[in-house]
Amino acid sequence: MLLTKIKRKALKLADGLELVDFGFALPYTWVLLKGPEGKTLGVAMTLPEEVQRYRNSISEPSLQAFIERADSLNVIERTLGLAAINAVSQYHIDLSDAEFTDVLELLPENVGKIALIGNMPPLVRELRNKGYEIYVFERNPRLWDKDTYSDALEYHLLPEMDVVIASASCLVNGTIGLLLDRARKAELFVLTGPTGQLLPEFLKGTRVTHLASMKVIDFEKALLGLKLGSFRGFEKGNRKYVVRVE
Repeated sequence: MLLTKIKRKALKLADGLELVDFGFALPYTWVLLKGPEGKTLGVAMTLPEEVQRYRNSISEPSLQAFIERADSLNVIERTLGLAAINAVSQYHIDLSDAEFTDVLELLPENVGKIALIGNMPPLVRELRNKGYEIYVFERNPRLWDKDTYSDALEYHLLPEMDVVIASASCLVNGTIGLLLDRARKAELFVLTGPTGQLLPEFLKGTRVTHLASMKVIDFEKALLGLKLGSFRGFEKGNRKYVVRVE
């Protein structure tokens, strides 16, 4: 499991970081840390439709305890673990070579078929307005529309795709391995959204080519948005970036 490999790498970078606060919440679960160089905030999309039982085996919360459960079969533990890994990643990430741009800028000329993993309406609209041939896959039936495919069809259709833009929530629901395995033809594989705050080196050798995520620049504004359950409020405390996975 990819998350098992990622958590091992994250644990090595967690020394010197202290858990300050956290919340399993909507729309994002979040973990706030502090270290010698300041604060860091990581998030992971909360997927209530994936929750089977509202239980948690963590009796004494700590950064290490959260990271250790990043590959748990319990989605609550897995979400907290990924948020913690993202917080560690954001503390160490070097954005000096990042592009502060939109994921659309990554698309090559004359691109063929584009798969969107997760129905992201603003991005879907932009791609359709530009005339791209896109296939939108979604696991949650509440987010389906007449042009959305069930994620069950990913297995059959992803081998035909030239580009994959995947919501990084595929890390939370554990489908990232299937996506990477089936999308072998894709010349571009982008993990996008706040959940994709990982260190690029954590994904080296996985066929992920880019991470398009958000860096917190105003902790008070971002935290207030998270505590109020407001994506827009959280977004106002961030800056979008795109980094290449070498």
